[in-house]
Amino acid sequence: MKKYGFGVDVGGTSVKMGFFETDGKLLDKWEIRTNTNDKGKAILPDIARAIDNKLAQEGISKNEVEGVGIGVPGPVRSDGVVNICVNLGWGVINVAEELSGMTGLKVRVGNDANVAALGEMWQGGAKGSSDVILVTLGTGVGGGIIVDGKIVAGFDGAGGEIGHITVNNDEIEPCNCGQYGCLEQYTSATGIVRMAKRKLAKTSEETKLRSYDRLSAKNVFDEAKAGDSVALGLVDDLGEILGSALSNMACVVNPEVIVIGGGVSKAGQILIDTIQKHYVETAFHACRNTRFELARLGNDAGIYGSMRMILE
Repeated sequence: MKKYGFGVDVGGTSVKMGFFETDGKLLDKWEIRTNTNDKGKAILPDIARAIDNKLAQEGISKNEVEGVGIGVPGPVRSDGVVNICVNLGWGVINVAEELSGMTGLKVRVGNDANVAALGEMWQGGAKGSSDVILVTLGTGVGGGIIVDGKIVAGFDGAGGEIGHITVNNDEIEPCNCGQYGCLEQYTSATGIVRMAKRKLAKTSEETKLRSYDRLSAKNVFDEAKAGDSVALGLVDDLGEILGSALSNMACVVNPEVIVIGGGVSKAGQILIDTIQKHYVETAFHACRNTRFELARLGNDAGIYGSMRMILE
């Protein structure tokens, strides 16, 4: 008998939902609005309703469903308790217990970035590997660590918070987290622009980067690909900072593959090549053969990873 499951990825504006067969085949995906009113009280009931509606639509009984996996934007303890999701309005809430009570199904919960890493391991850029680091370079920098096929969540659910590794003790501007010199301040999309503006203020070198009214990380990579020396220097700076940070992490978890995702990863091979070059320069000799890959699942990584959680 075929078995099914749901992968749910809760974001600040929308909830992505996937209906799967347990072999990893995605049968359907859709989104519902994230209702953050009244401290997000409606979010879990809305998800439960969407699950019930899908099962009714497909004519599938709950006995045929393996469970529901759900990724959320905040730290998650091993017992399914979520410890504050600012974007959702949640305080401390046992998501596993509450959603299971509403659906009558087994529920597993994980941090969204960790869950995305699990998705890339299962059906994405790291398929076939069980020791993986995922780095997501977007507005911020997120990450997930998989060791022996399992998420490294940590005691308080903060494992894999790669973006807040300190990489510059001399930084004078604070990160959004309140600390100074975090990886996120240099290698996120906003961090790349920040570095570019600092560099443009210090150099008189001619560069097309000055011609943009609203400079973006994409502009920096586009100009680097076109051979602009200042842009190439910025990409190299990013690669040095991130490559070095990842080589330090590799000494702890020794990944087989490092997957680079998030909006910045659309820069493609120039990004991968630069990070890998600097990674190899600083990596411990036994970690130098780590493979680098671009993420392949895009925005679906969360629903795939959430589904994979319930198969453990």
